[in-house]
Amino acid sequence: MSIESTKSYAKIVQNGVQAVETVKELGSAGYLAENIYVLAHDQERTDRIVDATEAHEVGLKEEGVFQSLANLFRSRGDELRSKIESLGFTETEAEFYEKELDQGKVLVVAVRS
Repeated sequence: MSIESTKSYAKIVQNGVQAVETVKELGSAGYLAENIYVLAHDQERTDRIVDATEAHEVGLKEEGVFQSLANLFRSRGDELRSKIESLGFTETEAEFYEKELDQGKVLVVAVRS
């Protein structure tokens, strides 16, 4: 499923290889590298994909100090939903994407600046 809104684009892919390809496609489509994010349920997997691309992880800049600190005490699912919402998606969309991540898929998001 892909959702394109006025601010953000999201695509669920099956694996890291597809995530790398999607990041490259988004770069070719004009999205700036600093506005492309990758999320996987497993943090190490997220790190590996980020390292293989110019994509970024959702961090302090996107979430703000309060949410970043709160994530230290949240479950991984709650943390992922918070990160997805910080990129401009609704709570319902965040829940959908987090369930997809639970199944081993990867979320690639590009935010228009």
